Amino acid sequence: MRAAQALLEAADIRLDGQRPWDMRLLRPGVLERAVQQGTLGLGESYMDGWWDCERLDELFDRLLRADLGSRLQPVAAVLYQLRARWLNLQTEARAWQVGRIHYDLGNDFYAAMLDRRMTYTCAFWDGAATLDAAQERKLDLVCRKLQLEPGMRVLDIGCGWGSFMQFAAERYGVHCVGVTISAEQAALGAERCAGLPVEFRLADYRSLDERFDRVASLGMFEHVGQKNHAIYMDVIKRCLAPDGLALLHTIGRNEHGHGTDPWIHRYIFPNGELPTIAQIGRACERRFVVEDLHNFGADYDRTLLSWHANVQAAWPRFAERLGSRFQRMWRYYLLSCAGAFRARDIQLWQWVLSPPGRRGVYARVSS
Repeated sequence: MRAAQALLEAADIRLDGQRPWDMRLLRPGVLERAVQQGTLGLGESYMDGWWDCERLDELFDRLLRADLGSRLQPVAAVLYQLRARWLNLQTEARAWQVGRIHYDLGNDFYAAMLDRRMTYTCAFWDGAATLDAAQERKLDLVCRKLQLEPGMRVLDIGCGWGSFMQFAAERYGVHCVGVTISAEQAALGAERCAGLPVEFRLADYRSLDERFDRVASLGMFEHVGQKNHAIYMDVIKRCLAPDGLALLHTIGRNEHGHGTDPWIHRYIFPNGELPTIAQIGRACERRFVVEDLHNFGADYDRTLLSWHANVQAAWPRFAERLGSRFQRMWRYYLLSCAGAFRARDIQLWQWVLSPPGRRGVYARVSS
């Protein structure tokens, strides 16, 4: 394990050190699990209470900036990558798994974690001081990029609890249809949007086949998988009016690969897969013109820290129901992802797409 310890030291991380980002070993075998199983072993040993760290976000910022993952290729991680490469993990039958496992966790829990509109995607912090304000800045940015006008019909693929549809209907006078694979989201979303021209449908995106003036997809493409990118774009194409606009808001990675982090796959987002710019670009070929591409991934760091602070403040309400292992799992999820965005290991992109031949010049929106 001296080699693993040397790698940590190269990332300015000490075992049993006193700095906030240092790892404190509480049981033997942590490094062995990490070397043998990679991120899965590291995350599970944290969930099991084998080690601790005051600032997980700073720890992961350093781990990723030092690119330690590329220096360790445990067999378990390689096998997972091969499985993701050869199998379609995001078939229509499997698509519902993430809804049951992650999004149906409990509406009360997500209401405590998120902003008042329950927006479970990256906030836009430019000019905003609070999470509520930053999420409204993001929602308004999406509406302006889509050039919404009263009376338009808007499709939201992966609508969550309906924060975008609620905002767009209230502020821009549009009619919205949203699809989700989470029964909990659909039920609460319909309740929160009562009285607005907003419709929720419990459906897979592949079933969509009707025309809309605009299409939005915020935080859904991460669940599609590269084997289905073309199918997803075909759905948007057949649902979008010839003079329409679509906006794709997605987390992405810098380098080509297969699958997602094995720990994230097992405990947080089963079957997820982050796309690259090249993969999205290829899926757009012969289908769309890319009008605009905007990266504000650094804003996800602050968003995740805000969610973590909200969960910590509300935890006494959920401690008995969810338990201490869940608390450690969720802390690891939010703060490791914050570190990944801080290290610029993963990104957040908004793509504005138009059908080929759409007339006029797209007026790029200033933030």
